[in-house]
Amino acid sequence: MPTFELYRRSTIGMCLTETLDDLVQNGTLSPELAMQVLIQFDKSMTEALETQVKSKVSIKGHLHTYRFCDNVWTFILQDALFKSDEGQENVGRVKIVACDSKLLSQ
Repeated sequence: MPTFELYRRSTIGMCLTETLDDLVQNGTLSPELAMQVLIQFDKSMTEALETQVKSKVSIKGHLHTYRFCDNVWTFILQDALFKSDEGQENVGRVKIVACDSKLLSQ
């Protein structure tokens, strides 16, 4: 699974795809230009994830559901507490999707 598939299914990835689709449908962008924007965003996001993310976060919460399918773990936590060096944040419900990064480069 390419790296971009992980964040394309996130909120920011879905919003970008929907926005580009809307711009193509109303004639503001050509399909070719929309594809170039998407490819450039993929490259930028992959580079940022690989080089700029250095924070560590600890997560505590009540495990509601977990699943392992096709080498991808999915966890749903309730009443989660995220702690980092910058502070902490309580979240009522969170979905975490994780996979082995070694599998991404295959």
